[in-house]
Parts: sequence; C-alpha cells; structure tokens
Amino acid sequence: MGNNTKKICVLGMLSALAFVAMAMTRGLPPIVPVPPLRYDPKDIVIVIGGFIYGPMAAFAVTAVVSLVEYMTVSSTGEIGLLMNIVSGCAFACTASFVYKMNRTLKGAVCGLIAAWLFMAAVMVLWNYLITPVFLRVDRSVVAGMLIPVFLPFNLLKGGLNAAFAMLLYKPLKRTLQASRMLPEQTGIGKTGKIKWGVVVASLFVIATCFLWVLALQGRL
Repeated sequence: MGNNTKKICVLGMLSALAFVAMAMTRGLPPIVPVPPLRYDPKDIVIVIGGFIYGPMAAFAVTAVVSLVEYMTVSSTGEIGLLMNIVSGCAFACTASFVYKMNRTLKGAVCGLIAAWLFMAAVMVLWNYLITPVFLRVDRSVVAGMLIPVFLPFNLLKGGLNAAFAMLLYKPLKRTLQASRMLPEQTGIGKTGKIKWGVVVASLFVIATCFLWVLALQGRL
C-alpha cells in the first residue's frame, strides 16, 4: 500500500473516530441550556490527525466531519456547519501548525495552548457575529453573553480537548506505526505547505476581523 493510500486511509479512520466521538456526546445534557452549548470531543481526534499530517489535513478532516454531522445528526443547519468548521479549524489547525514548526514535546504543548486560547477568542468574535442570527435576538443580547457564557464555555471545551489530545496522541501514533499505517518517523512536510498554511490562516483572520467590524458598525 502506497504512502498516499495509507494517508487517505488514516485520515478516513480519524474522520470516522471524530464523528463517533461527537455522536456519543449528543445525548448528554448541554453545559449551557440557552443557547444549548454541548461539550464536543471531536477536536481531540482532529488535532491528532493534524499532528501527524499537518494543518491542511486537520482542515480537511474538520470540513469532512462537520459536513457529515450537518447531513446526519445536526439540528443547527448551515449555521452549525459554519461554526463547527470555524471552531475546529481555529483549534486543530493552529495546534498542528505550531507543532509542525517544532515537532517536540514543547512544540506540542505550545501548539495546544496557543490553539486553546486562539479558539476561545475566535469563537467569542464569531458568536457575536452569528448567534444573533441563529437565536433571532438583538445583537446586544448576545454581546452581554460573550464574557459570562461563551468565553468560559470555549475555554473549558478547548482545555479539555487539549489535555485529552496530549494524552492520546503518542499512544494512537504508536498504534498506527505498529500496524504499519505510519512510518516510524513522520516528516514535517514541504516548506510550501507551511507557506500555504500561513496564507489560509491569514485570510481567515482577516475575514473574521472584517466581519466583526461590519457587525460593530451595524451592517450585519
């Protein structure tokens, strides 16, 4: 089996695991009743895929899992799909990008901490943009919920996912290497991919800031 085929198989398996992890928590009561905010562990699996194959792989798995969730068990429609992709990319792509630049324990820890904080900040902005549309309430209502509700929830979610990813990454990677689905040493990839990751991340940050400014001006 060629390396590309193995990569597709591993990413497919990780996508399935991420979906199962998400589905298993659907029956749990939400941490925040209104709006219903549930803990979602799928980012644990997605960030492990990013650690193995890089941030673009993390983006691909995030998009696939979010789309399958939207088509099967989601009750939040296109808005939920968008928020899942934004949240997943903010966490998994950030962590895997930092780790790809420094594939050490320190790099993994720094990547997960950066992802934890970045995801929490990004989701505060995006909840300010999107949640008024979803709940059909005035934006000032959601603005009052950002710090006491959305920020603590995303810090809790990101902290748990970062901790579990740190615990599970090495055992899962060793299991895949033992099954010969991964080589003993996985490289960091070509520099061109790093540059593309910077471009995508930059466009994402610029788009977020632009939309936030429009929202502050009352144009959204």
